[in-house]
Amino acid sequence: MGNDLNSNKNVLQRIFLGLSSFQILAFFRRGLFYTWLSLYLRVVLELSVTATTLYGTIPMILSVIGQNFVWGPLSDRIQKRRIFIVVGELSAGIGLLIVWRVHILFSNPQWAGYFIIGGLSIIEFFWSMSNIAWSSLVSDVYPPKKRSKVMGGLTSLGGIGQIVGVLIGGVFYDGNGLEFISDGYGFKEGTLFFIASAIMITSIFPILFLVPEGGAKRSWNDPEIKNNLSSGKSKNSPEFSYAVFLSFIAALFIINAGRNSIAIIFSQYLELESGFNADTKTISYILNTRGIATILIGLIAGKLTKKIGLRKILVISSFFATVYLIIFGLVFEIEYIYVGRFIWGAVDVLVMTSSYALASLLIPQERRGRLFGIYNASFFLSWGVGSTFIIGPLIDRLMADGMPENEAYQFGFLASAIITVVGILVLFLAIYIERKKGNNYGEQKENIPEKLQN
Repeated sequence: MGNDLNSNKNVLQRIFLGLSSFQILAFFRRGLFYTWLSLYLRVVLELSVTATTLYGTIPMILSVIGQNFVWGPLSDRIQKRRIFIVVGELSAGIGLLIVWRVHILFSNPQWAGYFIIGGLSIIEFFWSMSNIAWSSLVSDVYPPKKRSKVMGGLTSLGGIGQIVGVLIGGVFYDGNGLEFISDGYGFKEGTLFFIASAIMITSIFPILFLVPEGGAKRSWNDPEIKNNLSSGKSKNSPEFSYAVFLSFIAALFIINAGRNSIAIIFSQYLELESGFNADTKTISYILNTRGIATILIGLIAGKLTKKIGLRKILVISSFFATVYLIIFGLVFEIEYIYVGRFIWGAVDVLVMTSSYALASLLIPQERRGRLFGIYNASFFLSWGVGSTFIIGPLIDRLMADGMPENEAYQFGFLASAIITVVGILVLFLAIYIERKKGNNYGEQKENIPEKLQN
């Protein structure tokens, strides 16, 4: 029995190493590429504020469609996770190179910008198989009481990759403000596309070599684990309730739509001549304050959620989301922007870890692929829906009416805070519905052997 226990611990360690390597590379890629893409679309390719937000909306809509109607159900049916991650990353890496090669052929910069958005949308549909697979894999492998700790650890390590990615991305975007290198150089010449593509393909290897294949029925050597994990939920678990689950999803979607609606436009705001007029290096430092918070708070996120409770952490962190949005909307001193950005990073970690752990309790094992697709939708759609349909048009309208650019952006930040407050109210409603249903999901335990739970 002792050898079995050590063997299982070794497997869990290998899986965490594989997932953490994957997350570091994924955060690095996002910091390197997507952080600076907003500036490229707005400043170099001359798209409107609303148009720049489309790369956070249309690709995410296709991602949600892929996760919920294709990859999630398919993953549940065949109970495979690793192959979905590998194929998703590989297809995205190849697709990104095609997008770069074609977009530089357009003589009209705006058409080039719209092609990037369209190309990323197609990529995202196939890439979404990776997103649904790894989020399901964490619940496949780890018992409920360990999930918030694992997610916090993965996010903390990912923050390291994000900091490095943002810094390197700034260097290749315009040489950190060097006069002989033009804005968007790294995108026009393809360097940022090449590096991002290489990272996607490289991230496949830790998954291939360290993570075993299989979902809830993964093929480990221990027959007890295999039999228990293939049996679904335990007999003592409460019945799954769509009313409870969907009410939490609605709250998460509104909260995330509020706080994430400024994510795409934030770097634009920092660069405004009528605002801070920040150069690329300063923007990198401000953006990476969030990464520092991600690392620090990620290390203690599991302990916080365990001590305070998943729902309380979700409510508290959502409240602090309104705090940093109000700071950005009312304050015009650079020091407070750093403070707000740090709070932003802390909120990111706590919202993600608490909401993921809560969702993993609500979702039955046999429906993880499909229902995690719905959960993921509350995050993925939030990046663009609020900014494309509310904040972007609001800022464009205010600027068209003669309001100074920096004030228009700040007004948009305050509108985002209002959306977030609405989401918090819906969250209270979701908690009320859960209590009324009488489902004690906080005490739910899956049918996982004690030797894996300890």
